[in-house]
Amino acid sequence: MDKLPAAVLVAIEQARVQHADPLALFIYDLDALKQHVTQVMAALPVGVELYYAIKANSEAQILSALAPLVDGFEISSGGEIDRLKTCAVAKPFVFSGPGKLDSDLRAALQQQVEAIHIESLNEIARLQRLAQQAGRVQAVYLRINPELPSPLSSKLAMAGVATPFGIDESELKLAVQQVDQASHLRLKGFHVHAMSHQPLVERHEQLLDLYLQRWPHWKALSAKPEQITHLNVGGGIGVNYLGAQQFDWQRLCRHLGQRLAASVDAPIVRFEPGRFISAFCGYYAIQVLDMKVSHGKHFLVCRGGTHQFRLPVAQGHDHPIIHLPRQARATAMVAQAWTIVGQLCTPKDVLSRDCPLRGVSIGDILVLPLAGAYGYNISHADFLCHPRPPQLFLQGSMPASGVTPCD
Repeated sequence: MDKLPAAVLVAIEQARVQHADPLALFIYDLDALKQHVTQVMAALPVGVELYYAIKANSEAQILSALAPLVDGFEISSGGEIDRLKTCAVAKPFVFSGPGKLDSDLRAALQQQVEAIHIESLNEIARLQRLAQQAGRVQAVYLRINPELPSPLSSKLAMAGVATPFGIDESELKLAVQQVDQASHLRLKGFHVHAMSHQPLVERHEQLLDLYLQRWPHWKALSAKPEQITHLNVGGGIGVNYLGAQQFDWQRLCRHLGQRLAASVDAPIVRFEPGRFISAFCGYYAIQVLDMKVSHGKHFLVCRGGTHQFRLPVAQGHDHPIIHLPRQARATAMVAQAWTIVGQLCTPKDVLSRDCPLRGVSIGDILVLPLAGAYGYNISHADFLCHPRPPQLFLQGSMPASGVTPCD
């Protein structure tokens, strides 16, 4: 990804003129987001749903753009429930994640949560008590941490290994029995989210095949199997930050459609991606403040840093960089390897190492694409008390709601 949309270029130049200080700015292209999600949804087979995991990016403008297009939202805290309240289009939501507070669960029950994903045996008893107090029979999914063959894993494994997520498959029978016996809980399905940021479509196909093989066995554990209709396969679809080839979503959907069509008792399958939905629409623009050489390494010190865009450190990669020079550069200039760093007082504040750039100068803009998911919202923005970066949301080549400081 080495080119920027015209609207993004215009927005950066306008921001440069409007701000007295050097830039550190997030830009989100809502038109591109909606186009991408429309294509993602169009590829889904019959009997397959998609909920957006708002942990990837829960800004109000992002949720408002997605709400008319997706089937629902997945949240993991009471704070994320509050984010959904700001969305003009009400959509169903499910509540996932370990360590749910009673106050969070009460809020979810009050907001008519579609389903709650249960992460432990203890959570069954807690939710039964709270649902009984609320006078509501609550649909639930049991999140399973299954035994998986070693090839079906990823760098960031969520299941198949020792993790705090889900119920061990060895305890699933007991969990099903406890839900069956609970007066205010109804088992609607199972949830398995094994891999995060998984780039290989072949591996995802194998994983879905394994889930569908086990589906009838999991369902048979219940005394009320006719009530169990859904298999939530989580998200985990990877984004290629270092190359042009992206996850083959259409192929995965074709494969899943064929498998479901061949099944006698196929579940309703639900995906819950976050990164794969919102990553492509975001850009982080930072301005070069200083240039220096240290022990033979060339550094560009930029406004901002990993306290605003933690993604490269969190994923352990060198993020791609698009160079926007203030003035036209000589094409014959030799590329120099630069390490791109921010303003923090730590050597870990590195966005990209040994990035080849030609003719870079102080005042130039560097743009980090693929910044729409797990970028600003997972960052430690208050470290060193630097000003929080503004966020600009573009729609129809114009700001959707102006430049808004991050909260």
